[in-house]
Amino acid sequence: MLDKSFSPDGTETSLYALWEASGAFSAQPDSAARPYTIMIPPPNVTGTLHIGHALTMTLQDTLIRWRRMQGRDTLWQPGTDHAGIATQLVVERMLQKEGTSRQEMGRDAFIERVWEWKAESGGGITRQLRRLGGSLDWPRERFTMDDGLSDAVKEVFVTLYREGLIYRDRRLVNWDPAFRSAISDLEVDNREMRGSLWYIRYPVEGQPGRTITVATTRPETMLGDMAVAVHPDDERFADLVGGNVILPLTGRRIPIVADEHSDPTKGSGAVKITPAHDFNDFEVGRRHKLDMPSVLDEEARITLAEIGDELRAEDGLADPAFVRTLEGMPRDEARKVMVAELERLEWLEKIEPHTNQVPHAERSGAVVEPRLTTQWYCDAKTLAGPAIDAVESGKIEFVPRQWENTFYAWMRDIQPWCISRQLWWGHRIPAWYGPDGHVFVAHDEADAALQARTHYGQDTALTRDEDVLDTWFSSALWPFSTLGWPQQTPELARYYPTDVLVTGFDIIFFWVARMMMMGLHFMKDVPFRTVFIHGLVRDERGQKMSKSKGNGIDPLEMIDSYGADAMRFCICSLTGLGRDVKLGRRKVEEYRSFITKIWNAARFCEMNGVAPVEGFSPASVQSPLGRWILAELAHAVEDATKALEAFRFDEYAAVCYRFVWNCFCDWFLELAKPVLAAGDTAEAVETRAVAAHVLGTIMRLLQPVTPFVTDSLWRQFGFGPEGSLITAPWPQPEHLEGASEARAEMEWLIRFISAIRTVRSEMNVPPSRLAPVLLRDASPVTVARAAKWSEAIGRMARVSEVQPLEGDMPQGAAQLVVDEATLVIPLAGIIDLAVERQRLEKECAKVDAEITKVERKLGNADFVARAKPEVVAENHERIYTFRFERKRLEEALKRIRPNKKKLPDVI
Repeated sequence: MLDKSFSPDGTETSLYALWEASGAFSAQPDSAARPYTIMIPPPNVTGTLHIGHALTMTLQDTLIRWRRMQGRDTLWQPGTDHAGIATQLVVERMLQKEGTSRQEMGRDAFIERVWEWKAESGGGITRQLRRLGGSLDWPRERFTMDDGLSDAVKEVFVTLYREGLIYRDRRLVNWDPAFRSAISDLEVDNREMRGSLWYIRYPVEGQPGRTITVATTRPETMLGDMAVAVHPDDERFADLVGGNVILPLTGRRIPIVADEHSDPTKGSGAVKITPAHDFNDFEVGRRHKLDMPSVLDEEARITLAEIGDELRAEDGLADPAFVRTLEGMPRDEARKVMVAELERLEWLEKIEPHTNQVPHAERSGAVVEPRLTTQWYCDAKTLAGPAIDAVESGKIEFVPRQWENTFYAWMRDIQPWCISRQLWWGHRIPAWYGPDGHVFVAHDEADAALQARTHYGQDTALTRDEDVLDTWFSSALWPFSTLGWPQQTPELARYYPTDVLVTGFDIIFFWVARMMMMGLHFMKDVPFRTVFIHGLVRDERGQKMSKSKGNGIDPLEMIDSYGADAMRFCICSLTGLGRDVKLGRRKVEEYRSFITKIWNAARFCEMNGVAPVEGFSPASVQSPLGRWILAELAHAVEDATKALEAFRFDEYAAVCYRFVWNCFCDWFLELAKPVLAAGDTAEAVETRAVAAHVLGTIMRLLQPVTPFVTDSLWRQFGFGPEGSLITAPWPQPEHLEGASEARAEMEWLIRFISAIRTVRSEMNVPPSRLAPVLLRDASPVTVARAAKWSEAIGRMARVSEVQPLEGDMPQGAAQLVVDEATLVIPLAGIIDLAVERQRLEKECAKVDAEITKVERKLGNADFVARAKPEVVAENHERIYTFRFERKRLEEALKRIRPNKKKLPDVI
């Protein structure tokens, strides 16, 4: 006997352990089944399950469980990423608490310590994925620093280097001065900050008293200014182009250049060009062949090493002695000192408050510095061509298609990819240097030594490159490196290309595009056929989740409170194409009610003797009720399958929800109660068999999204052994011949009862008060149906009798139309109609006031301009809701209006 309620706590843990131990998640490479493969976006080994993980993992698991039931040989490849910066930060903080550092330990000892940490604590995220119910093929779990994956990384690096697609270059990069390493754009968090805009006068050479004013947010970098740029069409400066200004503080001459980078409408119209410390300035510097000295070191401290010889006093305009005091000073402190000196020398014209986006390193929190360094680069533009072609030709499809435009925009303007990082944890770059700096790229040190002997004519001591590769470099190889490449394994031949990639739009460029580039270059085929892009998870008001707002959701806490099934079903219900997911605790709680509804329905069935009937054939069912629910079930199965095929997770969940809650629970079981209570009549036996068949199909239909409650019920009802639902066949729609008559009859009954319920609700008729229903202009078919289903109508609509109307229209009656018949419900003596009219009119006035209030707000251009988009959208949604409510109230008033001549609209 089923317990009174479903208890996720113990059930989830034991059932998952059973699935995993039985090998239910495992791929079957030797089977004849058609393969279906999804590669997990490998979470960071340092990570914990956040709501974004819960979203993407739920969607992937839903697809994998569904395809597995369809008989496909499914491989959901699990694994974690070594997460260079994140992992190094975790271990360095541990060392700091122990009173030591990686520098004191040395590289080899530090790397060993990281591996120890990984063995002890690195499995947290995979344990949490099990809590969510993810049916990953765990014996195949990979780590981006595994030996096999390391071999793949070396092979790719060496090959691309020999093909000229990997090279060294001196360019600007995002630099984290806390980690003293280059970082990727994805590791940069732009924060809006209040600062200042400093207007500094630069004296024009040879024109005493004339200056050019430049506006800057970074006066501390002016030591590295190489030019002042003005727009070619700006007549204010036309006579100065080609001349020079004297750089205050240093006394250096720098040219005035014409460049469209300068915006005449912003600031003073003139901008200082510091090529080594600004990405836009770097491009201006390249166009005008400017020198590019760095004036900030790897810790963002002032360095004069590259400009020291150029310091000179020029007509009292500069003080080299002052500038030398800046050496080694942190950039923020140097800014204050330099501004004070500029003000003292009267070169500071004014200071204005200014708000701008300041880049911060996601991990360390330090302000990111554009820095000119020598790094390893990959020729992304060459590799991007085949990837663009693959999308244009349809070999790879984006769902929704709109993301193709984003992909094209990034890929067609792609820049060289900086692949080196100044870290210790990661794939060390396989490059060695001779005493003269000549580089030898090789799979190992022995190969590098052999190259050096050939190059120098003798054995020569080599030095290994200290840098490691960008984490995205190794993860770009994930679809084929995890399957054994560069070895030509059976798994590689069977499961590559993969079928679908499920991920967020934020890593289309960083990961998705790079997997395409690497897969096409090395495997000569696309890494996946479909890329499903889901939105971001936001709170219920549509705002981005953040710690500062306190509006985030911990999926593990949600699972503890409501169970994994409720969490998973909620995620699927809210995931539509091309939109963000608005998720909150209240939503998860609501969908726990759905899990409870399933359990209660199953328990009711069990208490009424419902059990699987061997050899049951839907075609043999005779009762209209049975044939109707089977017809509805066929449509639900068909619609759910189509929804999953189209990646419409929201529609899949909605189909399941409507069928289970509305069709099966609210109507079939309610209408079946008197039949089931009748004992062992032929109709009761048939109804139990139908109920069992439908319940078993519901379990199969819901297994991909709510695996725990469905598998528990599957075993309890004897549909199969515990844990076997995961491999049960996906249901096929069984359309009954001649079911249209039964559907027409039952749909009429549902409309009939629903209409009466609506009127009773609107009129505040107490449930204890029964009311008659009189039929006017009803066809013989309607009269016959009403007589046939009188018990159900009376019980479910709280009706005392249903009779044709004879004589005049009774006073104080509500009227409504169902099909051709007018239903007349005499309410005089049951409720006070005058009081109800007054109540409804009062509610109408209240809603009208709310509509006016919101319309006035939306009509205020200032409000619309200042409000956040989600607030404006929320107000539009409110006015839509109010107008819908106003219409409902108007319909209710129509039903009891004193003038009975005009009939109300059809319900």
